[in-house]
Amino acid sequence: MSRATVYGTGKLGGAGADGIEWAVRSRYAEASRVAEAALCCPTINYDTTLLAMLPAEIVEKDYGCGDPSRYVGEGETVVDLGSGGGKICYMISKKVGARGRVVGVDFNEPMLALARKYQVEMAAKLGWANTAFVKARIQDMGLDLDALAAWIAKHPVTSLEGADALEAEKRRIRAEAPGVASDFADVVVSNCVLNLVATEEKARLFDEMFRVLKKGGRAVISDIVCDETPPESMRSDPRLWSGCVSGAFREDEFLERFEKAGFHGVEILDRASEPWQVVEGIEFRSMTVRAYKGKQGPCFEHNQAVVYKGPWKKVVDDDGHTLVRGARMAVCDKTYQIMTNPKGPYAGQMIGIEPREAIEAGDARPFACHKQALRDPRQTKGLDYRETIAADGEGCCTDGGGACC
Repeated sequence: MSRATVYGTGKLGGAGADGIEWAVRSRYAEASRVAEAALCCPTINYDTTLLAMLPAEIVEKDYGCGDPSRYVGEGETVVDLGSGGGKICYMISKKVGARGRVVGVDFNEPMLALARKYQVEMAAKLGWANTAFVKARIQDMGLDLDALAAWIAKHPVTSLEGADALEAEKRRIRAEAPGVASDFADVVVSNCVLNLVATEEKARLFDEMFRVLKKGGRAVISDIVCDETPPESMRSDPRLWSGCVSGAFREDEFLERFEKAGFHGVEILDRASEPWQVVEGIEFRSMTVRAYKGKQGPCFEHNQAVVYKGPWKKVVDDDGHTLVRGARMAVCDKTYQIMTNPKGPYAGQMIGIEPREAIEAGDARPFACHKQALRDPRQTKGLDYRETIAADGEGCCTDGGGACC
């Protein structure tokens, strides 16, 4: 039986953002009370030791399609988009340890209540309390909805002036007391939630992920993708949308969303070989993607070069640099740091060549990154470099007799 047959074709609340939000909110609210077996839950191999510490209610009412928790590390600050009952948040809490921090973001009150219900119990189990849950839409994480509701309770909106005051308060909250501040997180994760956001708000969603990450931070997103664009008949059905079907990203467009938001080093970490659902011939499967923030900023000349190791003959990065296998490619200091970062997306793929004499930041000239050029060895060694260093015969391909090859 197809997913479309299971869900029917009722137009619940309309096809726009409001209708979709209503369908998502009501369906997941019900799923927080009674577990729904078929809701966004392909088979996932979670760390059993992490699962064992979780309350059964959280595990039973979890709805996801991947495990981004495996890609976070000790001491990191993590934001979980669409945190639901808190399962991934509490798993990550264990991994980041007492020095780390975890913030779950969700707008569904029953799901938030489920996650918050176990905060004291989980803190006792872990030995630290480093997890918080914020009520906000993931495409507008600056607007703390709990704070907004408290303001509305004191200032009921009954006039146009009141509506203007409400908008002013929203702007104040985003600027002065945001649910999630800019440049806050080392990692943003999500587990089968981005597809639930209405199409017209998806660009803003990716911009928000970018905003809350620190420079050098990364997003690790597990979501449902499809191999073809769902037809309008599916996309206009909020019931199918809330089931992680018709709002799924087409695979190539999913990666393009990260690029358009300013991310670099976009990489598919995991892609299910078999589809989770097939609806009207369209395959829907789970995929996990990682992307980094930090390529923005000025370019300065430090006489550095990078050498791409291969195996491809040439590759092109997200800034348009063409890197030829084995060639010394001239890059600015910003690009050099990104490409040689041992924790970055290109770790192990590049050889970094620093200049013999370092250029101080105050003496560096602007670098034209749009130009593709080889780096002459004399630029890194120095034009006056004429040193001769003879081999000493030790540690150089010896054959037992001291001969050097």
